[in-house]
Amino acid sequence: MPESHEVVIVGSGPAGLTAAVYAARADLEPVVIEGLGAGGQLMLTTEVENYPGFPEGIMGPDLMLRFREQAERFGTRFITADADRVDLSRAPFTVDVGGTEYQGRSIIISTGASAMMLGLEAEERLLGHGLSTCATCDGFFFRGHEIAVVGGGDSAVEEATFLTKFASKVTLIHRRDSLRASKIMQDRALNNPKIEMLWNSTVTALHGDDKLSGATVRNVETNVETVLPFTGLFVAIGHRPNTDLFKGVLDMEDSGYLITRPGSTYTNIEGVFACGDVQDHTYRQAITAAGSGCMAAIDAERWLEANHTG
Repeated sequence: MPESHEVVIVGSGPAGLTAAVYAARADLEPVVIEGLGAGGQLMLTTEVENYPGFPEGIMGPDLMLRFREQAERFGTRFITADADRVDLSRAPFTVDVGGTEYQGRSIIISTGASAMMLGLEAEERLLGHGLSTCATCDGFFFRGHEIAVVGGGDSAVEEATFLTKFASKVTLIHRRDSLRASKIMQDRALNNPKIEMLWNSTVTALHGDDKLSGATVRNVETNVETVLPFTGLFVAIGHRPNTDLFKGVLDMEDSGYLITRPGSTYTNIEGVFACGDVQDHTYRQAITAAGSGCMAAIDAERWLEANHTG
């Protein structure tokens, strides 16, 4: 027999764990399918200095552990495995995890998004140690450094422009000879004396054992490779929301982000809510994810109360 719950939360980053704290304190006894990659993108981050309440900063995994302990304190139950399938065709909704079914009168989806990477051998080792996917998270650590941004869209140009507040020089590496970014963003970058463009180029290798010391850049037209001594490299080639489980079921944008009703976390299916980076391609911060996790739990609690059948 499947286990039955008031609310099942799928995902365990800042959004899912905050939703769990609020749901647990509302006596909804949530179960969190936290996944094998529990904790979300902050598990790949070293120092977090912009989360309120930690004036000295905190390591990303430590922050997530505190989130989890707080949710657990109020009675949240955790399943450390990935969800294999979901059935949202009728209530109670079902989440299948390794052959065990968890039923929920309501579902909160907080599966997050994954930064698209370059596919280089040293990425995993250097992520958080000079290699980053978030300028607003990590830019402060590169004050006075010569760094690079990989990408050519609005996000890449925005990150490069933001990083000029800290870095002495920012090289924008793009595989083509023109940017894909909007005209106004292009103008900002091309007219910024701190930004240098490196056209028709790709990064083929990263250097450094425990800290980034440089990158090999290949010109795609001449195939000439050059090692450049960057101490920081920001990958800005896009994010991919983790929404494969919900394709064809929940409304989503062409990019895969779930669509929620404005001013709420309601999806197109009553009783199913979405929060965090899985539905936010604008801010993508731990604090905004946590805020939307709070919203999802409150939305779910109120929906359950309004649809009480027992």
